[in-house]
Amino acid sequence: MSIRPYRDIARRKSRKIRVGSVEVGGDAPITVQSMTNTLTTDIQGTIRQVKALEAAGADIVRISCPDEESTAALKSIVRAVQVPIVADIHFHYKRGIEAAKAGAACLRINPGNIGSPARVREVVQAAKDHGVSMRIGVNAGSLEKELLERYGEPCPEAMVESALNHARILEDNDFREFKISVKASDVFLAAAAYQGLAEACDYPLHLGVTEAGGLMTGTVKSSIGIGSLLWAGIGDTIRVSLSADPVEEIRVGFDILKSLGLRHRGVNVIACPSCARQGFDVIKTVAIIEDRLKHITTPMSLSIIGCVVNGPGEAAQTDIGFTGGGAGSGMVYVAGKPDHKMDNTKLVDHIVELVEKKAAEIESKRDGTKAKPELAPAK
Repeated sequence: MSIRPYRDIARRKSRKIRVGSVEVGGDAPITVQSMTNTLTTDIQGTIRQVKALEAAGADIVRISCPDEESTAALKSIVRAVQVPIVADIHFHYKRGIEAAKAGAACLRINPGNIGSPARVREVVQAAKDHGVSMRIGVNAGSLEKELLERYGEPCPEAMVESALNHARILEDNDFREFKISVKASDVFLAAAAYQGLAEACDYPLHLGVTEAGGLMTGTVKSSIGIGSLLWAGIGDTIRVSLSADPVEEIRVGFDILKSLGLRHRGVNVIACPSCARQGFDVIKTVAIIEDRLKHITTPMSLSIIGCVVNGPGEAAQTDIGFTGGGAGSGMVYVAGKPDHKMDNTKLVDHIVELVEKKAAEIESKRDGTKAKPELAPAK
């Protein structure tokens, strides 16, 4: 019996586009996105939020541009940040033109919803003139009336047809610098739509389960929906939609990629759920350590296990590990091997120090210099 290596993920072959300086599709890393929830006309507030997303690792950030005042503000925002900005446009073609001129790297727009062919041509020309890509964004909650009447309800076939209809409009205007999303709040509907779309075209796909919910429920739904598609090799960029601080969307997005071995950023903490065997308060300790290690973006692994049943085995697979023991102390592991004992009361500070030191070593080897660890800007 032949079994395929269980960690193999064969990514779907897609064409590559650019969102500003960021490549999406093809052999480019899967990117992580979020969206601001400030008023775009609040320029300073929006800049602060974009910079917080940058610090969390966002590759791309989307900003809503519902009116002329917002596209006017976009120009100042784009100049003040590093990450490529996607302008979220609905219905009014002039907002797309204004956003392209203001420096947006990409327009989230459905060409079939912005009016006559002449207006579509104007938006496409603006995108060409300013080196702007596009995202066709189909949503189960806003499908075209004709499709709903024909199919009776939102379904994968209707969503795929909608996406391809919009794509055809751009292709007819000799424009192919776009990616596509087919989002739904229902995990099964979203997954089936993306699977159908993946078979029907070679454009990069932006994955998401829309209106997923709050931090906990939204994380679970997004992990199932986005994770299952990524595992199947489908997807080139992702956005986790949460009714929470947008920074949490970035953290969850990277955790999804990290869990599948598709991209690594920051410390991968392996921890036990704790039980009566624990030699220290695992839950409290892990919460504190995770919070104190948010500033480190260097990929590395850390295990925090409460007892010696599974602790040594987990520590053998991580860069740094700690296994609880008796008499108020446990064993610290470095590079998978027992290194020294540590008093439980000093555990947190000691582990944080070891991780920071290890991050510095990794960065030093990567850069060939005595570099400092790759740290996110302090808040």
